[in-house]
Amino acid sequence: MNLKAVLEGLLFVCGDEGITREKLLKILKVSEEDLQKIIEDYEKDLNSEDRGLKLEKYNDNYKLVTKKEHANFYKDLVDEEVSDTLSPAALETLAIIAYNQPITRIMVDEIRGVSSAYVMRKLVLKNLIKEVGKSELPGRPLLYGVTDQFLDYFGLKSLDDLPKIESDEIEDTKELFTSKYKEEE
Repeated sequence: MNLKAVLEGLLFVCGDEGITREKLLKILKVSEEDLQKIIEDYEKDLNSEDRGLKLEKYNDNYKLVTKKEHANFYKDLVDEEVSDTLSPAALETLAIIAYNQPITRIMVDEIRGVSSAYVMRKLVLKNLIKEVGKSELPGRPLLYGVTDQFLDYFGLKSLDDLPKIESDEIEDTKELFTSKYKEEE
């Protein structure tokens, strides 16, 4: 089996959170020396001019990141996407974050029942949510909250202007934004 390809897949699946060396050793079931060789070979592959990603190590956490020399292209993508309307999944995620901030991505996933990683990345790029700290939970996951741009987008002066949720309405949070903030088609 090509463990370099498995490493790449693991890094992709872990996304922004990355993966620790310890987890890689456990999952790949290799020695410390073999893991180091796999990582070095993969880094060498990524350093090629025809690749758009690179491997970064933050403390003991490995992540795939984009190359800085391509930043102008990513900026163009973000600028173009900011003008797009929000999907129902994005609205749902925003509502969860706004009413429960600060909140981790995993907590959002648990409330939604599906992975929110992609939606949250897009919301960060649109500057509607931002990292507001780190949780005290094991692994110290990032905490997210809404931005001032979120307030502007929805015409709110503060979070106090959010519609109040009665306890019997909590079961049906999907209806929260569809009445007042329905997407234009």
